[in-house]
Amino acid sequence: MVSAEEEIFEIVDEYDRIVGRATRRQCHGNPALIHRVAHVLVFNKRGAVLLQKRSLRKDIQPGRWDTSVGGHLAPGEDYRQAALRETGEELGIEEPVLTFLYRSCIRNDIEAENVATFMTYHEGPFSFAGDEIEEVRFWTAEEIDAVLGKGIFTPNFEEEWRLYGLWKKGKAKALGG
Repeated sequence: MVSAEEEIFEIVDEYDRIVGRATRRQCHGNPALIHRVAHVLVFNKRGAVLLQKRSLRKDIQPGRWDTSVGGHLAPGEDYRQAALRETGEELGIEEPVLTFLYRSCIRNDIEAENVATFMTYHEGPFSFAGDEIEEVRFWTAEEIDAVLGKGIFTPNFEEEWRLYGLWKKGKAKALGG
């Protein structure tokens, strides 16, 4: 079995075209190697979003709260396939109904990711991967907004939350809100 550090990612250009392959270890720490990630925001009926607290063993942002589901695309996968697979692997949700929200680019000193974000609804229970996730819980928008910028969340989730807010406002405008 291949270790997580030796997992292979497809490397893409700014236009999301595949230009090569590299290991997770090569990608994390080298923002010149753009790779693909699928995110899923899981909401409950009350509109709270499920977040996962990253394991202390994670190589990036250990111990911080993050997007409900986030995972790298395996070679040959598309974003939706990865979102479906990762939702099952990380939370035990089989065959979720996913709604595509938006694409984004996350760039920082550690990594460069092209991201496709989806959403789904699920009340639980959740069967999460204990080697990757310390705990999961639903957060209200008010709870999230109260601690943004205080080191509780990963920078990537904070960017995701900002983008989700813009998406939500745009959807409301499109619906006459």
